[in-house]
Amino acid sequence: MKRLLFAISLLFVVFNVEAGEAVPDAADPAIEKRMIALSENLRCLVCQNESLAASQAELALDLKQEIREMMKKGMSDKEIVAYLVHRYGDFVLYKPPVKSTTLLLWFGPFLFLVLGLILLFITIQKRRSQIADSTLSKDDERRAQSLLEQNQ
Repeated sequence: MKRLLFAISLLFVVFNVEAGEAVPDAADPAIEKRMIALSENLRCLVCQNESLAASQAELALDLKQEIREMMKKGMSDKEIVAYLVHRYGDFVLYKPPVKSTTLLLWFGPFLFLVLGLILLFITIQKRRSQIADSTLSKDDERRAQSLLEQNQ
């Protein structure tokens, strides 16, 4: 009987537990909205394929808090981005600017595509020339014909 009462009371405790409302990290919703909008265009330095806004990595959380603090100090979005680029390099940007250090990043895929197509064309040309040059001598033709006749 005691076990039954314990089980029933445990069920009441379990069913009365509710999830609380998600509370934004910043007390000011305007700063939070601005921080999210800005961090959507920044790359998480840990995850690398995820935006800073979506990342839950410890460094990303610290960076988002740092961005909030800079916004509270009155810094503009451009100033914050400039600070992050100065500190972490162009890698922190999802769309880094086109400059001498990022040319390979922007045009590398096209360069590799063109080089791959050139290599494919050269390989096909070599194979075609090998096929065209591979004529059998009269003796080889007779041997091949006799082997085919033996198998039939």
